Amino acid sequence: MRVLVTGSAGHLGEALMLSLPAHGHEPVGLDILPSPHTQHVGSITDRALVREALAGCDAVIHAATLHKPHVATHSRQAFVDVNISGTLALLDEAAAAGVSRFVFTSTTSAFGRSLRPGPDDPAVWIDETVPSVPKNIYGATKTAAEDLCRLAHHLHGLPCVVLRTSRFFPEDDDDPATRARYPRDNSQANELLYRRLDLEDAVTAHLCALDRAPAIGFGLYITSATTPFTRADLAELRRDPAAVVARTHPEFAAIYAAAGYHLFPDIGRVYDNARARRALGWRPRYDFAAALERIARGEPIGSALARRVGIKGYHPGRPADEIYPTVPS
Repeated sequence: MRVLVTGSAGHLGEALMLSLPAHGHEPVGLDILPSPHTQHVGSITDRALVREALAGCDAVIHAATLHKPHVATHSRQAFVDVNISGTLALLDEAAAAGVSRFVFTSTTSAFGRSLRPGPDDPAVWIDETVPSVPKNIYGATKTAAEDLCRLAHHLHGLPCVVLRTSRFFPEDDDDPATRARYPRDNSQANELLYRRLDLEDAVTAHLCALDRAPAIGFGLYITSATTPFTRADLAELRRDPAAVVARTHPEFAAIYAAAGYHLFPDIGRVYDNARARRALGWRPRYDFAAALERIARGEPIGSALARRVGIKGYHPGRPADEIYPTVPS
């Protein structure tokens, strides 16, 4: 298939552009930033450009977005323009062009305030039945874009699969306290237990969604590394997550001690990817067990694809310690 990939200069977009040919697809990149993987440079809000980029395409993977780190540097109107109006333009033009499937990259940030348990509550089990309660303009615009995908399927019969991806960026954590306390591989290995996705697994989820979209019609799925936890663990994860992990991975304590790593003292939520694995036939490879094996060998965690794409940042021209600005620029 000829596949239009929006956001082709970004983390996921570049990974898709690199991976699609090996699966028999011809990718076409669209991004507001020029890159070696971008054939059409411009905004997804430009309908004429979108129409041009869609010529001859059989499918769309819509990964372009304003992200959470842009909340400090972009107006709420800019989020509406890109994340909502841009998605609408793509859906309308894709339907008009006779595209056979549309995969939308959404985010687990759409769950928003539902992700936070009370101080004395057990951790929250997050599956697709949990309500979306956005806490910022990023989450609000992504949930609105999801609704537009559902509407496009209803109005035009366009098969649309929405993937609520957990964090897959390779940059240091967006929380300064976490950055100060935990080395990057340490914090990201911890997150693989409950809220992280390797970039290669994100790509394979999108490939599975491309394949299954016509049969599904419309579907929304959480894509995150497979957790070793169950609902029975939720209370103990708030008090003593190390005890839970010691039961699921008895080797973890020795491996972490040898590496000088530490587990987070509190895990407040757990993403459940079971529906995505069932419906999409998706099999993520890079979970906490895989990370432990690499840590034990003294190797960086994660896939070669994630390391190849590398760190991009979100704000061109800013120094490395300003990846996550906290005040408008």
